[in-house]
Amino acid sequence: MRRIILHTDGASRGNPGPAAIGVVISDEQGNELEAFGEMIGHATNNVAEYRALLRGLERAAVYGDVVEIHTDSELLAQQLNGAYRVRAPHLQALHAQVQRARQRFARAPIVIIPRERNRRADALANAALDGGRKIGD
Repeated sequence: MRRIILHTDGASRGNPGPAAIGVVISDEQGNELEAFGEMIGHATNNVAEYRALLRGLERAAVYGDVVEIHTDSELLAQQLNGAYRVRAPHLQALHAQVQRARQRFARAPIVIIPRERNRRADALANAALDGGRKIGD
């Protein structure tokens, strides 16, 4: 089994407002395999966090069958781990999509990391917001 590390971040200016995602996929040794940021339109920060994770899981499936998800969003992680309820109907749909996407992997644990350890994904999301387009490597 090949283990992949997935860092994701979502950003919204205005909450809701223009929103973007940042995704970084690395191997176990920390070698970056893919990294990008892209605009997702008008959304809240929470929607952007979910959309970043969905897009990241889609891309991570190309690289491995075990993905360790790293996020600095406590809300996202706790909702996906079942510790927090998902009350907002629009988030319930995204939550269900993420849970289905996680099932494609042999394992897909979620780890809450400090914001400082998610700087690259954050920078990619903010660069996409600043440029209004997809940002690649």
